Amino acid sequence: MFAKVFGLFSNDVGIDLGTANTLVYVRDKGIVLREPSVVARREDTGDVVAVGLEAKKMLGRTPMNISALRPMKDGVIADFDVTEAMLRHFIQKAGNSIKFAPPRVIVAVPSGITEVERRAVRESAIHAGARDVHLLPEPIAASIGVGMPIDEPTANMIVDVGGGTTEVAIISLSGVVFTKSIRVGGDEMDTAIINYMKRAYNLMIGERMAEDIKVKIGSAAPLDEELTMEVKGRDSVAGLPKTLHISSQEIRDALNDTINSITELVRNALERCPPELSADLVDRGFFLAGGGALIRNLDRLLSDATGLPVIVADDPLSAVANGTGIVLENLQWLLKTRGH
Repeated sequence: MFAKVFGLFSNDVGIDLGTANTLVYVRDKGIVLREPSVVARREDTGDVVAVGLEAKKMLGRTPMNISALRPMKDGVIADFDVTEAMLRHFIQKAGNSIKFAPPRVIVAVPSGITEVERRAVRESAIHAGARDVHLLPEPIAASIGVGMPIDEPTANMIVDVGGGTTEVAIISLSGVVFTKSIRVGGDEMDTAIINYMKRAYNLMIGERMAEDIKVKIGSAAPLDEELTMEVKGRDSVAGLPKTLHISSQEIRDALNDTINSITELVRNALERCPPELSADLVDRGFFLAGGGALIRNLDRLLSDATGLPVIVADDPLSAVANGTGIVLENLQWLLKTRGH
């Protein structure tokens, strides 16, 4: 009876707890929050100073007594206390009166995480104010979010390129036939760009500049018209500020190893796919979701490597969060498929 009463006064919440960004979906309202997974806190007291967008602005710019950090690494919790504070902030900001009616929460998690990591996510959400927590594998959430008919007896394949992980899953009859993830994603691309700039130009750049380069001129295959941009950083030899121009071709070379890892993951999944389901994929192809799906020509590169059609989701950044929202409408389906 209490559960029914609580249900009337709380908003059920779906959370895409990502390495780079966290999205919150509130039942009947849609995605109400989309912010970086960054927390700034005081070194001496541990008090949280800022969360999300405000904290990201502080990355690389904080005074010595404040540190801006990402509590998620490779899709899992690296700092339990900071993740809990971040989750509490996001749930409250999403408009839930936690003191009166704690929400039921679905959290999307990488399919390859360990039981210890699953427990950490669940406990963080409970401590942040959730009444009840269910975990949903990210590939399932993304598949539902892009509108794939995963309950049918046909192959549905999705490649989710996130900040910390890239996951590929082949789904049929609401179950995962094959899934594999690698801890390679957007963050690894940023690191590759930072290392390239240091190696090629002795230029030290920060995370934010590297991400800016990736978004503005990053590509996985040659472009019809190559792009250039101005990059600012610090000369590691002279120690002085420095500005230079780089091309999309250079950044493509810098990203080559990371992109190859993603291509190999996809090919490996297709090699492990049962023949009947492989036949389905010849015509249907597969979906590309996650922030990495926005890298120019990644779909073309993967299509050339596999010989299959590749469809980029309409809103790849929101696919997982939208999937948690759809599942919120039908929690019984989740409980049934998860064996509860």
